[in-house]
Amino acid sequence: MPPESHPTHTSGELTKSGDLVRIEYDLWAEMGGKTELLDTTHEDVLGKANVPKPEGFTFGPRPHQIGGDRFPASIENALVGLKVGEEAEREFTPAEAFGERDPNLIELFSMHEVERLPEMRRENAHLDVGTVLTIEGRRGRVVSLTAARVRVDFNPPFAGRKIRGKFKVTEQIVEPTAQVRAILELQYGRSAEFGVEHHDQTVTLKVPERSKFDLAWMAAKPRVVDRLRSQLHPKVIRVVEEYVTPVPEKKEAAGKEAAAPPEKKPSEKPEALASKAETEKEAAKPSGKSTKSSGPSAKETKDG
Repeated sequence: MPPESHPTHTSGELTKSGDLVRIEYDLWAEMGGKTELLDTTHEDVLGKANVPKPEGFTFGPRPHQIGGDRFPASIENALVGLKVGEEAEREFTPAEAFGERDPNLIELFSMHEVERLPEMRRENAHLDVGTVLTIEGRRGRVVSLTAARVRVDFNPPFAGRKIRGKFKVTEQIVEPTAQVRAILELQYGRSAEFGVEHHDQTVTLKVPERSKFDLAWMAAKPRVVDRLRSQLHPKVIRVVEEYVTPVPEKKEAAGKEAAAPPEKKPSEKPEALASKAETEKEAAKPSGKSTKSSGPSAKETKDG
């Protein structure tokens, strides 16, 4: 889906902390003479790096809050003061980016401890080098394992690497409804599926069907509300969830039987009815002739 078009400021204004903008960027990590692409908004850059395209991924400028928490603080600070439409390239030491590697953050666990973790009890659970585990609230990657022991690295994934980035602020997001959608995209995603209204200092969010029972949305909602308050200063924020009761469908066959009228016998014509009545009347009249009994008469019986 192409990025939405919104009112923009493109007159070379300087960005400041807290601004909602759209940016294009490429991020590379360098260590030991090797360069690895971390993230990009350009499809051609991804292709040149021979990195497969993630399913459902959309390229193009992304919403971003200057000075936010998407990138490490040093990278966020480097975006402050950029001109809209101007491209800048920066390098960051490991300490400025994701930090130096700390050997004390690589810990050893028994296989029994790891197998008891919630993510390892799932039906499709798989344990291998690179598997991400959450242990005592910390996320780490498996770096080695044996039949009895698992070594987990709790350092940030790109700790110890120098980071190189290329950035371009393509626009400042100033229209209120566009700002609401940008905050939704940053804190949750699927912003295009939400119904959004901003009127008379009231922000209304209509939650899409598939987000109503999404645990990720339930976790993101407080952050969305907090960012809307700090960015737009509305008096009221309404989060609307509609649940429509389904109407059961009638069976087609039963409907046809109920709709079919009872079968009627064809009515007789008036002439036929008159002829039938006359016939019945004639049959009811006496014939005028005596009918002799087939048995013996009273006289014959007496004589006999």
